[in-house]
Amino acid sequence: MGDVAVGARSGHEGPEGQPERPDDAAAPAVEDGSGSGSGSEGGDASTGRAERNPKSSKQRSFWKELPILIGIALVLALLIKTFLVQAFSIPSDSMQNTLQQGDRVLVDKLTPWFGSEPERGEVVVFHDPDNWLAGEPTANPNALQTFLSWIGLMPSAEEKDLIKRVIGVGGDTVQCKGTGPLTVNGKALNEDAYVYAGNTPCSQDEDGGQFKVKVPEGMIWVMGDHRQNSRDSRYNQADKHHGMVPVNEVVGRAIVKAWPINRWGTLPVPDTFDQSGLNDKAAAAVGSPGAVALVGAVPLVLLRRRRKASQDD
Repeated sequence: MGDVAVGARSGHEGPEGQPERPDDAAAPAVEDGSGSGSGSEGGDASTGRAERNPKSSKQRSFWKELPILIGIALVLALLIKTFLVQAFSIPSDSMQNTLQQGDRVLVDKLTPWFGSEPERGEVVVFHDPDNWLAGEPTANPNALQTFLSWIGLMPSAEEKDLIKRVIGVGGDTVQCKGTGPLTVNGKALNEDAYVYAGNTPCSQDEDGGQFKVKVPEGMIWVMGDHRQNSRDSRYNQADKHHGMVPVNEVVGRAIVKAWPINRWGTLPVPDTFDQSGLNDKAAAAVGSPGAVALVGAVPLVLLRRRRKASQDD
C-alpha cells in the first residue's frame, strides 16, 4: 500500500511549469505547493499516514491470527499423537539395557491402523491387559504436564501402559527350560545382543520362569530384556488371558530412543528372529504323528473308493 501511495504522485512538470498532461486538472493543484508551506506539510502528513496505516493493520491482523495459529498447532499435535507418533517414558528397569529408566521413546501408532500386527523381536507398548501394574505407584502430574501429555508433547503419566519385547505371536510355541536358551517353535534364540548382561534367558523358579505355552491367534507373548527383573507374560499366567497380550491392546511399536540425546538410536528387530525355520509352524504340525497318519490315510481311502466303483461297474 505504501508503494501505491508514493507512486500516485507524478513529480514531473514541463519546461514552463505546466504538467505534461494539461487536461489533468488535479495535477497542478497537487504539485503547486512550492510557495505554500501548509500545502507541503499537508502532503507530508498525508504521506506519513499512508505509510503508517499498513504497519498498524499488519500488527493487528497478526495478533488476531495468533490464536488461530495456536489452535491449528494444537489440533495437529493431537492428531499426530492419536494417529502417527506418541512419546512414552520408561518408568522401570525391566527393559535394560535396551532401554534405561527415564528414557523417552517414540512409538509408531500409524501402521496398526493399516492392519499391521506385532512381530517377533519388536519392542511394543501396550495397555495393561489385566492388572499387571497392580501395586505400582501412581503418578500425580500437574495441570501443565497433563495438558502437554494430552496433546502428545510430553509422555503420558496417567495411562497404564507397559513396554516389552514380543517373543511369540499367534500359533507359536514358546518354551523356557532350565536357564535356557529360550525356544520358539523348537528354535533356540541367541539373545546375547539384548538380554541384560549377567541374566540367563530363562529363570529357574516356580512362579512362571519355567513354561511351555502355545500362543493363541490374536495374542502375543512378551518378555522384558532384564529377564530377572521383569514381570511379564511369564508371571501373569494366572490372569484372564493366561499371560498373553491381546493384539488389540497394543498401542504401537517403539521405533526410536529420542531422549536423552546421547542415547538416541533406533530399536531394530534382532537378527536372531530372522533365523531360518522360525516360521515353520505349519511344517511342524505336518511332522507330528497324527498329521503323518492323516496324510497317509488319504490315498488309501481314495484307492478303496476307486476299487469299489470298478466292482460296481
